Amino acid sequence: MTETSALVDCGAGLWYEVLIPAWEIERLTRRLGQDVVLHTIHIVEGDPSRGAVIPRLIGFAGEIDRAFFQTFTKVKGIGVRKALRALVRPVAEVAAAIEKKDATFLTALPEVGKRTAEQIIAELHGKMGDFAGEISPDAQSEPIPEAGAEAVAVLVQLGERRADALALVERVLAVAPELSNPETIIQQVYRIKSGGA
Repeated sequence: MTETSALVDCGAGLWYEVLIPAWEIERLTRRLGQDVVLHTIHIVEGDPSRGAVIPRLIGFAGEIDRAFFQTFTKVKGIGVRKALRALVRPVAEVAAAIEKKDATFLTALPEVGKRTAEQIIAELHGKMGDFAGEISPDAQSEPIPEAGAEAVAVLVQLGERRADALALVERVLAVAPELSNPETIIQQVYRIKSGGA
């Protein structure tokens, strides 16, 4: 694992170098040596006219993250490499900032200046609902603990809508506020979903 890529062991001696967006690095670092599923985009870098092209894979924890990245890189002036470095915050946060036209949040991202932030908002505002979920400035008067926030992030990666994941985690923590392990919280969430609580 480097700051921009991960080596993925696919078994039978086959390894792939996968480019990773900045926001995924910390999460994947915690899972070194474990099985992971990455949703990938295949790109080709280089100059085809000179025969100097290199195939690359970009990996994401979820399909929503991959779809957001594909949309984000359609903005004029935002290439794949720039997006990989710039996106240091989770998809839902960036998407919500775009929907709120929060240029201050966007300019805090690496390599995103004022003009680029304005371009992002101009091209993507109104198109981020599926990525931002139902986040609103007043959605959470009291932030959930770090373990709960991490559990929400994992549930979203597993396909839950952010609003649903947040509601389920809050329900678990309302009954058992002492839980401090994301895995335990997620187990309780699935117990609720299966009708066990």
